[in-house]
Amino acid sequence: QIDPNQIVGLVGGTGAGKSTLLSLVPRFYDPNKGSITLDGRNLREITKKTLRTQIAIVLQDTLLFSTSVRENIAYGRPEAAEEEIVDAARRAQADEFIRQLPNGYASLVGERGGHLSVGQRQRIGIARAFLKNAPVLLLDEPTSALDPATESAIMDTIKELMRGRTTLIATHRLATIHSLDQIIVLEQGRIVEQGRGAELIAHGGVYAKLYSSGKFQG
Repeated sequence: QIDPNQIVGLVGGTGAGKSTLLSLVPRFYDPNKGSITLDGRNLREITKKTLRTQIAIVLQDTLLFSTSVRENIAYGRPEAAEEEIVDAARRAQADEFIRQLPNGYASLVGERGGHLSVGQRQRIGIARAFLKNAPVLLLDEPTSALDPATESAIMDTIKELMRGRTTLIATHRLATIHSLDQIIVLEQGRIVEQGRGAELIAHGGVYAKLYSSGKFQG
């Protein structure tokens, strides 16, 4: 169960089930047993179409289409006005580099965003999420492909994006999530621990061992 406006971190090694758990929220598939309750409602009671309008997703490497920067930001809200698109880009700290492109917001990004750096693609993905302004936000290793300097800058925009939204963030960097409202620890597809960072360390279980080893702090 995830309460409204909670920010929840998902922790676990490769293959632990973090991405799978995130995929259950927009109902890309449903759990075989049990249920997921989000903002007080069982997700099975909400149609997939309605549910997905309420969710924004930022992945490890943002999927971009071979169209303009403007159209990529507006994906999910194609009716958005120009000033809304620019405002979303500014909030994602993307406006400056976009204006330096040959045709600004009309510049084509290339196949899968190949004309842009990984960091630039992530900023476009974050701008897309700002523009959609959905109440639920899913973040799947959003900074793991970035160099330390770019990661630090993009984490600032992600913190702004998370504010006032129900958020699930999957990451292997424990320093990113240690102070969040709730942490869910996964092993082999199962939830093995759940609670706040300080509580889990005091418990002395899986999370405490990961944290003390520094294995996932990156």
